[in-house]
Amino acid sequence: MNVNLAKATLEDANEIHQIQVVTFKPLLEKYQDYDLSPGNEKLERTISRLKEEITDYYLIKLNKESIGGIRIRRYEEGNLCKVGPLFILPEYQNKGIAQNVFKIIEEKYKPKNGWILDTILQEKGNCHLYEKIGYRKTGKIETINERMDIVYYEKKDI
Repeated sequence: MNVNLAKATLEDANEIHQIQVVTFKPLLEKYQDYDLSPGNEKLERTISRLKEEITDYYLIKLNKESIGGIRIRRYEEGNLCKVGPLFILPEYQNKGIAQNVFKIIEEKYKPKNGWILDTILQEKGNCHLYEKIGYRKTGKIETINERMDIVYYEKKDI
């Protein structure tokens, strides 16, 4: 499987936004988190994120086809990185692509203070993936609504 990342530019904003909305639509419908879900964001939000100096966006490519995206934010002068969102079109999920993406970004970025991310606690597959690749729960859980909580992860030793 030939998975690679292509650094996104403002010209990629529409493509990133479209993939993100399609990918997060089932979760938006399931959890109805209209204020936070990337599936409910407007294109302008994607554009503003692409313009942030601390943000790197990548298109996830499989055999040159865009199948997802990932945003990396660099904090503490690059010594701490945050992943989010990470999204892969539904037809490409559960094929090991996300694990490959994490290998690529962890080779590219070497933050001394590690990595952080968050996900929906009720999405056991997401939690399993992050724990499988070395992320550990921080103990922080935030309730969003009666259906959904956000759980926070970190990975210190890379």
